Amino acid sequence: MPGPLDGYRIVDLTSNVSGPLATMILADQGADVVKVEAPDGGDATRAGGNRRAGFTASFLNNNRNKRSIVLDLKKPAAVAALLRLAAGADVFVQNFRPGVAERLGVGEAAVRAVSPQIVYVSISGFGEKGPYAAKPAYDPVIQGFSGLATVQAGSDEARPRLLRTILPDKLTAITASQAITAALLARERTGAGQHVRLSMLEAVLAFLWASDMGDQTFIGDEPPRQTAASAHDLIYDTADGYITVAALTDRQWAGLADAAGHPEWLDDERFKTPALRQKNIDARLQLTQQALMTRPAAEWLERLTAAQVPCGPVMTRTQVVRHPQVEALALVVETEHEKAGRLRQARAAARFSKTPSEIRRGAPALGENTHEILAEIGYSDFEMEKLRADGAVGGGA
Repeated sequence: MPGPLDGYRIVDLTSNVSGPLATMILADQGADVVKVEAPDGGDATRAGGNRRAGFTASFLNNNRNKRSIVLDLKKPAAVAALLRLAAGADVFVQNFRPGVAERLGVGEAAVRAVSPQIVYVSISGFGEKGPYAAKPAYDPVIQGFSGLATVQAGSDEARPRLLRTILPDKLTAITASQAITAALLARERTGAGQHVRLSMLEAVLAFLWASDMGDQTFIGDEPPRQTAASAHDLIYDTADGYITVAALTDRQWAGLADAAGHPEWLDDERFKTPALRQKNIDARLQLTQQALMTRPAAEWLERLTAAQVPCGPVMTRTQVVRHPQVEALALVVETEHEKAGRLRQARAAARFSKTPSEIRRGAPALGENTHEILAEIGYSDFEMEKLRADGAVGGGA
């Protein structure tokens, strides 16, 4: 049975991670995503390391279930082909710097002229206006600018720290995929397409506000400096490894005290309420750490689970992909790529009971589907040969 977005076509001009991951999420859900790439190597992630048979892991993990066409948009004939492709599409996505799409002749006005009801999507680093609009923006730039690096540091006084994962890129992708689906739903109800604009900065600030911008919420009460977070995180040493424990409610705190063999914690005035436990967080976490050092990780996990205290092992990447819980969910799957061989990837996260997502094809070679896509939009073999001779298109036959 096809996925929930079966029948929708998406023209994808994006590169790197934020745009390609967004469209791959939609492709996993059944959309026909046509990846439009330049002839000079295509998507930038094709040129990275960690590769096999000409494919990088990054490209494979952000571009499955797509088809690739090579168009040189510096050539008028290629722009004409792209607009013909857009005429039959539902969504057009680009992540050029603001103004570039218009200069290439594929801005919203040009695309909407051939497809009035299309959902046109612009993904950028800092947005399309403001003093930083034209600045190039990679993930660490946004982590620094958005305040995420100081959140990770724990206070305004500590040295800022980057997350060791490209959260702004991936968060923007997830936000974009949801926004595109919402715009398609709105079009189903109203008949009108619209322009969806999204920047990495907007995605990250909206994300942070839910839990990390409390001191900025009450206008007039902002502190001069951000209150320092605890010197301890929730990763604890045990006698033989690491675990994580999060006792937030009164019941969980009582369970932790009982499992740890420290009933006196419940009589300590510093820890009587959630608010007091937060105020005295360093003392609380230090006591917890001292207690957890006395037994092996497996024993603590058994005792804490029995006491209904949220806890879990801290695993390496190699361990997590082989854990029985991950196996029970069939969350990591193996597929055969035509050129790159046997692959291990995470399946699409959301599970649909009636329209399941699936991996229909691996990530394409550069321009692998150029001929079939051009044929689908009405180009004859003679016309395609002329486009190739003029350098307007490239890729596989």
